[in-house]
Amino acid sequence: MPWRRMRLRNSEVLARCDASGELVANDGRVEIRYKPKDGRAYFAGVPNLRPPGGTPKIEPDSFCGPGETVKKSSKPKNKAAGTAAGATSAPEKPEGDEILAYADGACSGNPGPAGVGAVALWADQSRELSEYIGEATNNIAELTGILRAVELAHELGRPLRLYTDSQYSIGVLTKGWKVKANKELVAKVREALEGHPDIKLFHVRGHQGVRLNEQADELAVRAVQSRESTGWVGT
Repeated sequence: MPWRRMRLRNSEVLARCDASGELVANDGRVEIRYKPKDGRAYFAGVPNLRPPGGTPKIEPDSFCGPGETVKKSSKPKNKAAGTAAGATSAPEKPEGDEILAYADGACSGNPGPAGVGAVALWADQSRELSEYIGEATNNIAELTGILRAVELAHELGRPLRLYTDSQYSIGVLTKGWKVKANKELVAKVREALEGHPDIKLFHVRGHQGVRLNEQADELAVRAVQSRESTGWVGT
């Protein structure tokens, strides 16, 4: 079967289709590839796939090599993969084509002026984000930091290994904690996580000498103090 170029969130993907360009789905999910030759086959829900616009571009079956289905956890909503206790167990370099990210939030008062900080590394690239989000709680800032890292992974079409020191975020996003506040934001982050086929979310203890986590914290504090946002910038 041929492949059709489609959009999945902010990424361009190749999706299985028939000769006329109609998506071929099994139980509502379509086989996709982020890259023609990466050897990994993912599946996306039909409603999440959108045409990029213009005349549909269809590639032959041979355009993508054989792919091995990426297995998901038996509990697909749980994207937590463990806890990094300290500096010795928290990585500083990405593996393969993944993005390695650390995200944090800060506020002056709770609620109060709040900021987000994040660090992302992949291949030979390194970026950081410092974003002021106005009056908010610390939990909102932490969730927003995670969301920014997930959005970047969507944009770049890369796997993501993400570290946060927020137990609250880990709880509401991966452990099924009851959401009493921030329901819309939690739902938005959950949707972003579920919309990406390859994300691992880890908890790391804060203020334990984990360099990249400390860097993310400094960026969040900087945003609170300056009341300014940088967006993602290269470092």
